[in-house]
Amino acid sequence: MTNGLNVQNAMARGATITGEHHDQGPGSVGLSVVIPAYREEERLAPTLELVRDYLDEHVGSGPAAWEVIVVDDGSPDRTAAIALKAAADEPRIRLVQSEENKGKGSALRLGVRASLGRRVLIMDADLATPIEELGKLEQALADDPAVDAAIGSRAHRDSAIERQQSVLREVLGWAGNRVIRLVAVRGIRDTQCGFKLFDGDQARAAFGAARLDGWAIDVEILQYYRRKGWPVAEVPVRWAHQDGSKVRMLDYLRTLGELMRLNAGGIAVAALYLLTALFLYKGLWGDLDGAILAHSLQDQNQWEWFFGVTADNVAHLRNPLFTDLQNMPDGVNLMANTVMLGLSVPMTPVTLLFGPTVALALVFTLGIAATAWAWYWLIHRRLTDSRWAAAVGGALAAFAPPMISHANAHPNFCVLFMLPVIIDRALRLCAGKNVVRDGVLMGLFCAYQVFLGEEPFLLAAIGMAVFALVYAFYDRRTARAAVKPLAKGLAIAAAVSIPLAAFPLYWQFFGPQSYHSVLHGDNGAGNPLRALSEYPARSLFGDAETAGKLSMNTTEQNAFYGWPLLALAIGITLWMWRRPLVRALGLTAVAAAVLSLGPRVELDKFGVTLPAPWLLLRHLPLLESVIESRVAMVCAPLFGMLLALALDRIRGLRSSDHRAVGYLAVAAALVPILPLPLVTKDRDPVPSFITEGRYEEYVKDGRSLVAVPLPDPGAAAALHWQSSTGFGFKLAGGYFNGPDGPDRVGIYGARPRMLSTLLNDVRWGTVPAPDVITQEMRDQARQDLAYWKAGVVVLPVREQRAKELRSTLTGLLGTEPQLVADCLVWPVKAA
Repeated sequence: MTNGLNVQNAMARGATITGEHHDQGPGSVGLSVVIPAYREEERLAPTLELVRDYLDEHVGSGPAAWEVIVVDDGSPDRTAAIALKAAADEPRIRLVQSEENKGKGSALRLGVRASLGRRVLIMDADLATPIEELGKLEQALADDPAVDAAIGSRAHRDSAIERQQSVLREVLGWAGNRVIRLVAVRGIRDTQCGFKLFDGDQARAAFGAARLDGWAIDVEILQYYRRKGWPVAEVPVRWAHQDGSKVRMLDYLRTLGELMRLNAGGIAVAALYLLTALFLYKGLWGDLDGAILAHSLQDQNQWEWFFGVTADNVAHLRNPLFTDLQNMPDGVNLMANTVMLGLSVPMTPVTLLFGPTVALALVFTLGIAATAWAWYWLIHRRLTDSRWAAAVGGALAAFAPPMISHANAHPNFCVLFMLPVIIDRALRLCAGKNVVRDGVLMGLFCAYQVFLGEEPFLLAAIGMAVFALVYAFYDRRTARAAVKPLAKGLAIAAAVSIPLAAFPLYWQFFGPQSYHSVLHGDNGAGNPLRALSEYPARSLFGDAETAGKLSMNTTEQNAFYGWPLLALAIGITLWMWRRPLVRALGLTAVAAAVLSLGPRVELDKFGVTLPAPWLLLRHLPLLESVIESRVAMVCAPLFGMLLALALDRIRGLRSSDHRAVGYLAVAAALVPILPLPLVTKDRDPVPSFITEGRYEEYVKDGRSLVAVPLPDPGAAAALHWQSSTGFGFKLAGGYFNGPDGPDRVGIYGARPRMLSTLLNDVRWGTVPAPDVITQEMRDQARQDLAYWKAGVVVLPVREQRAKELRSTLTGLLGTEPQLVADCLVWPVKAA
């Protein structure tokens, strides 16, 4: 008979079962065919007759060969009566009857849970896919014993579509399928074909765990199979649209709602990440017009300028790789600077409509949240079934101390959502299932990442290479199997990405205003050893003074994981050492931490300086420009993955005491480094001379505006003048990376000239305003202005040390300034 549990489950759901097999249990029948039915009084009888005849001929005519379960989903017509009549004539036909109409999902759940078959076929009552196609599904299972389910696919290239749906249904179906593949079940081209064959026990487990009542039940079941690691094969079938379809237009929207419900956990995780990002930037969002990130130094001005100039170039159909709006007359090689064309170009409409401040705030906020979700997605997909273990791991990967530090100023180092996608594609290549497709996608993803940030991509590549070598050492069999498809896939990826990125990269390294490297001194820019174990400035337990002494500045606190997290990571690695994955994660983190120390390690307590591994790498191409302390950022996702694995194991411990200890250890490591909101301060207003357009008469014919002091890495407010007012003038000087000297070594800012250096020194009080202005100084000042093609020199009256700067300029230019609005102005005659 149908076992008691199945009967109770059906009864509990407001259903009755008629025509039960007595003294039998699950597995006592060869094949169960489950047919959901709603208002099928016209089609059901001939369908049952055709199905019965086919099953008798091809499956067997014995009482235990097959069964057909019709699930009446609360039909108001004679559907149930027809099924009862068929059951009276054929005892192997049974009826499960729902008291009310709940949907296809509810009907299938009732029918499958009441089934007894060693295999379960679900099919539609309209025979859109004929019962004769069962043989193809059975053959797919026979050909590959590893496959646990065979599903009919209308999207397969060998399928035969004998009668198409209407154009509207085709379009809605195509769009729905793309959404399903994007957010729910990747890799399966047709989830909704109602002809599927399952292993019986697996089907009863999957449908028993299902929650959805509508059309999205197919997606939920396939998700369940994927989580369990049960392979599914798509099989080409014959299919023909049947009149009288029960799928209404409103059902497409309901299905979309069910997909959201099905992914409610993932949506909740994404919402939490977004709220965390908004919490970080609450000060900036609270006053977009008047606030600036206090610890961004001059980088917020620079990044807003990058987004603004990209939008301006796109709007005017100019070369997005170059501009002379800064650093007149030489200009700026934008590809050689971190302008993030992969985001700044598509953000052009936002930038033009709302301004670069809003655009940058959106990129920071949404980008960090997207990065966290991408790491969560990778961890949940590859490492753990536990959604919340993956969520904690993703949060640590994206909101770790170094990421929060860069969140002050460097979106290219905290908006890293493509890196988990690239890692996942590399793992797909190792599996070798669809090397050509995965190689092409890998190439596209890599090319796109080039336009998001090359240095983080390089650091990620170093981390992936170290991980691959360590993993291969501990699991050589898997590594040997992966080498060939990975090599082939990477070759395809290179063939795709190189043509896409070749010209921009050529422009970056050999175009105008290109440079060869950015040097950081003989001692490098590595992390002090203590920086790894201290807390970051903007954290719950952090101390800004201590962190400041151990880092270049507030935007470059590239380690600062705190000693409890380091201890936890070491403990997790030792606890789970038997797993090659854990060994590779742990040892890669160690390698990244050691490399981040730079070319030399100072042991202050012993007064000893030791050479470090980076000494061997620092002069290699590309690596010579890397700030080596940033290599420690590689540890963030590694720690996140280790943490997710540990949480997954902790929740499986039998002892509640052991689980409590495990969770307390995790909390002790994470609570001290919880991030605090980023600090903001009032932004200096743009001078009225600029906002009112008073400058326009002075900069005709493309002549430049010389702001005092000239913009440089220490004072770049003039970039904000320009980006916030529509780029109506060109600037001398600037804040960017460009070449200096005959060797074209990279420097920050424009090549220094006498006038720019003197004004900068006076402004900062490095030297007093000169008492005596020599003729040689006047001549050089005029030469500098002529070189910059200056039309006007502008000194805001509120500028620091404005009195000293005024006297210096008056002496150099031989004339008193004009007061125009809130600025002192020296017009410059064309040379």
